[in-house]
Amino acid sequence: MKNRKLLFGILFIGLLASSCYTEVIVEDDLISEPPIHTALVLESHDLWYVDINETRGNGEVPFLQRAFTISFDRGIIYANNNLSGLGKTGNGLGIDVGAYATYSGQVEIDHDVDGLWLLEVFALDYNTLELYDSRSDTSYILEGYQRNTFDYDMVFYDNIHLFLQEYQVWEKTYTSEVGALNEFDEENYLQFFNDGGGYFRSSVDAQGIPLSNLQWDYEGDYQVYDVANDASLKTLTLDYDFLGNDYFELYVINDSTIELYHVSSGTVYEFKGRGYIQYLKSGDGTSKKRSKTNNPVMDVTRQRDM
Repeated sequence: MKNRKLLFGILFIGLLASSCYTEVIVEDDLISEPPIHTALVLESHDLWYVDINETRGNGEVPFLQRAFTISFDRGIIYANNNLSGLGKTGNGLGIDVGAYATYSGQVEIDHDVDGLWLLEVFALDYNTLELYDSRSDTSYILEGYQRNTFDYDMVFYDNIHLFLQEYQVWEKTYTSEVGALNEFDEENYLQFFNDGGGYFRSSVDAQGIPLSNLQWDYEGDYQVYDVANDASLKTLTLDYDFLGNDYFELYVINDSTIELYHVSSGTVYEFKGRGYIQYLKSGDGTSKKRSKTNNPVMDVTRQRDM
């Protein structure tokens, strides 16, 4: 009888212990989430486009604030900080700006100039990431692409106001024979700045002279516009003090050439960039940073016959 009681007691204690153990496992399953494989996620796309307009928070991560794209490749982080050379520099990935290591849901980036950053990584969907900096309470949204499917033209047109500022001067290299005579025919140089609202300078000096010898004849405000229902078209107005506005359709020919179509006269002008400003890293003396843009929208129809 004692043996039976002892055996029953042992079985009861074992059953109770098993029951408690099972309950803890179930509870853990309810509250735990499987960690993402951070390296696989970051390296799943060749390029991550930094959608600056989707940034949340009032702080910044300097190297993300400058970059159009970043890439994670076997411990090395690359960035495209310039539109000029986009798609060509570093076989499309850009320049080497640092190293990275991954942990469960985190990436530690040792930037060559900006130092050490520990960012949280959230996979929002198959090709969208959120990088969160807890120090500044700021999130950056990244859209993933492969190099052979990346729309480089889209990046140019989405950030064309920055492209205009990547050269010290734009020099006129072509004027079409077709088109009515107008005062802009005399302009040979343009220079664009981003000083709050954006202003430009222009010169009628002879083509081909050293940039240091340029004399600026006019200055005024400029504005880039989006066009309703035409994502591949931007328009540009140059507001000359006391001389009125010139209105153009703005096209990117390549990473150093733009075309201005003067709608009122029907004249086509090409300008080539001189004095390329390469934005390498924050310690190189340049201060260019991307910021959220909200171009005004024009409800116009494309006039240039392409």
